[in-house]
Amino acid sequence: MTSPVPRHLMEISGSEALWLLEGADQGRLVYVRREVPVVRPAVHRLDHGRLIVRAPVQAAALAGRTALTYQADRIKEVGGTGWMVTATGPADVVTDPDEAAHYRRTLLGWTHGPHDTLLRIQPQTVAGFRLVHQGV
Repeated sequence: MTSPVPRHLMEISGSEALWLLEGADQGRLVYVRREVPVVRPAVHRLDHGRLIVRAPVQAAALAGRTALTYQADRIKEVGGTGWMVTATGPADVVTDPDEAAHYRRTLLGWTHGPHDTLLRIQPQTVAGFRLVHQGV
């Protein structure tokens, strides 16, 4: 029987966190509705410093929010190492039909219709951590 290897969180820079986020394609959109956190699966891409997110949520549910949060991670099941990144910033719904059509072609969503929303988040706060074995 082997003993578990101690792990810890190692904070990373915002630029490294964005680099990790750029290499991923799925995450979670997080917002508060009626004082309860809501988490929705989402797909994303970084485009000219903006985070383009496609999530199964009604655009009306996001109206009036000053900021939205997006979280992504890659954690290995065996060993538990990996990373996690959270980006928060002002957001707006993509309403231009040509721009929306482009992102709908390049970001495969889960739903179509009123619960299929494209967002632009301008990351202002980006935090990230690597999950590493102790002593690394």
